This record gives sequence, structure tokens and C-alpha cells, in this order.
Amino acid sequence: MRKRVLAIVKKIPAGKTMSYKAVAQRTGRPQAWRAVGNILNKNRDPEIPCHRVIRSDGSIGGYNRGIKKKRALLQKEGVRGI
Repeated sequence: MRKRVLAIVKKIPAGKTMSYKAVAQRTGRPQAWRAVGNILNKNRDPEIPCHRVIRSDGSIGGYNRGIKKKRALLQKEGVRGI
């Protein structure tokens, strides 16, 4: 599942976001949103834009490099309402 999650997240374009739940659904495991969060939390590859994955309610969620950094990256990419 890890490879699938990272491949899906890698395809999220700059300025766009996807929820943990949507990523889980695309892996074929719609109830695995917590697993998606855990996988992304352990990712250290800068090629994988983990900061583009947010909570289903539109809130920012967590980020392994800190929430301030996640918010700054999203705002720099033009994501509104974060």
C-alpha cells in the first residue's frame, strides 16, 4: 500500500490538494485514511508532496515537517482557505 499511496500523492499538482480519505479510496482501501496519514508521516522523500494532502473537512491536518511549514507551502502554491 505504501508504494500506491506515494505514487498517488506524487501526482497531485501544485496548487491542488487531496484528502487522506480520497487517497485511501484511490488505493482501493477506502477505510484506510489513517494508514495514509501514517505512511505520509514517515515519508522523507522531497519528491513526494505530502503537504498537499489535507483532512476531508478542509482543515490542514498534520505534516512531518510541522504545520507552519505545510501551511506556508500550500499558500506559496496558491491554495486558498488554508
